[in-house]
Amino acid sequence: MMFRKGKNMTAEDEKTSHERESAEGTKAMVAAPHHVAADIGEKILKQGGNAVDAVIAIQFALNVVEPMMTGIGGSGFMMVYDNEKKDTKIYDGHTRAPKAAHPKMFLDENGEVIPFRERSTHATAVGVPGILKAMDEALKAHGTMKLADLIQPAIEIAEEGIEVNWVLAEALENFHYRLGQHAKDFFMPEGKALKEGDILVKKKLANTFRTLQEKGVEAFYEGEIAEAIIGALDDLDGFMTLDDLKNYRVTVDEPIWGEYRGYKIASSAPPSAGGLTVIQILKLLEKFDLKQYGPKSWEKYYLFTEAMRIAFSDKIAFNTDPEFEDMPIKGLLHDDYIKERQKLINFERRNDAVDFGNPWKYEDGEPKKVIRQPDDLEKSETTHFTVRDQWGNIAAVTSTVEHPFGSGIFVPNHGFMLNNELTDFDANPGGINEVEPEKRPVSCKSPTILFKDGEPVLTLGSPGGPTIIASVFQTIVNVIDFGMDLKDAVEEPRIFAATGPLVEWEPGISMEAKGELESRGYEFGDNPSRIGNVQAIKIDKKAGKLYGAADSSREGKAVGLE
Repeated sequence: MMFRKGKNMTAEDEKTSHERESAEGTKAMVAAPHHVAADIGEKILKQGGNAVDAVIAIQFALNVVEPMMTGIGGSGFMMVYDNEKKDTKIYDGHTRAPKAAHPKMFLDENGEVIPFRERSTHATAVGVPGILKAMDEALKAHGTMKLADLIQPAIEIAEEGIEVNWVLAEALENFHYRLGQHAKDFFMPEGKALKEGDILVKKKLANTFRTLQEKGVEAFYEGEIAEAIIGALDDLDGFMTLDDLKNYRVTVDEPIWGEYRGYKIASSAPPSAGGLTVIQILKLLEKFDLKQYGPKSWEKYYLFTEAMRIAFSDKIAFNTDPEFEDMPIKGLLHDDYIKERQKLINFERRNDAVDFGNPWKYEDGEPKKVIRQPDDLEKSETTHFTVRDQWGNIAAVTSTVEHPFGSGIFVPNHGFMLNNELTDFDANPGGINEVEPEKRPVSCKSPTILFKDGEPVLTLGSPGGPTIIASVFQTIVNVIDFGMDLKDAVEEPRIFAATGPLVEWEPGISMEAKGELESRGYEFGDNPSRIGNVQAIKIDKKAGKLYGAADSSREGKAVGLE
């Protein structure tokens, strides 16, 4: 088994982390990217809470321990499977553009695209945060505990202080340039970044959470927290208003459904392109006998790469907010369209002819003009966590502030970061993902549940911007095609490709296979990188067992309850 270690580890460290990251249970299971948050999820379950209660408590805890990845200033998608109703829904708390947002907002006075680092750390990059509203809606529909009780554990760890782990220390080392002045004052006291082992106390965040305990999420969207957010943005020439916060709307959506080798798959629906693209990739792969090639073969990596390039070409061309534009969802997943796209896979070399197709011919509608975008985006970060409770309910959440530390804007006296999610819109206007007021940008978040014979058997998701899609589909293939146990499936080294020739890779992929792909026209980065951070739960109903796995690329933890 390969471990993608995030820091130098001794053999004893590795053994300890593996034990923390894997769990079995018969009653319930938690998988989260930070051990403190996982323990809080376990605590809620032991108090009699259900899966929705537990993930909400985890989300608040992650705002304390993973502030560079997620928080109340961000957004997210929560997938909920209600075992009693046999029903799956997505609580869409994705960000929306303020009313003052406009298609040319990322262009300078000469009509040129503003460089990514500049446009993504400006106050105009901040979208209206939605994760709190999504959690509140899900709690009203499914929860059993009071919001105040679910916030309390996060308040306690914020006031007691949390030890800075290598994940946060590394993020500060690599992304300190994204921090605005208030954030620098907090995370880099006296100009020096916090380091691993330092204790970080967050009393102002705890006070913000106490306000939410007392007044509910309305305080964030209409009350004193809202006023602090708008005050911070006004000081930095932002254009979000109190009305933008007050008028934010959550949607409760049906998932995108697909099938792969006899399994039904439920994943995130637009405006997230994640679920649709995961399912399209799996449909492209389904006709190939992956098992005959093996998990380290060049053929597997070739198929993965070409399927990603095909699907990402379509993702860029056809995904949008369905409240604003029609999408060819049926066409993209139509069997005849998939067969047409599979013809681009030749096993000879990288196919230079890969580009978006025309799924509209398989349903009513007209293709819209595709506007090419600058290739200047930096790798985004997010977080994913999932819970299966004693009653068989599942909640899976992918939430974010977008890029590390979001916009870099720290709300003064309130202790949380604001997102930069508007940079998920097209910078060049004219396409279906251009900026418009109240529109939601295209995302790649992919909380996913697999079903067999009507029963859930696997739930998973990952952070990582576009690489989310790669992490999710490859873990599914590792479980279904290669028969790996869950931890091995999560740890198997991954690759990622979008539309171009460059392939990102993790340490541990076959060097022989890498060389074979290079001879076939692919370009690999000089150094490997971490791709995603999968959290997953496998349900073996016949054996009465639950298996949890947390990815070793952070300090995650899986906790099983007996």
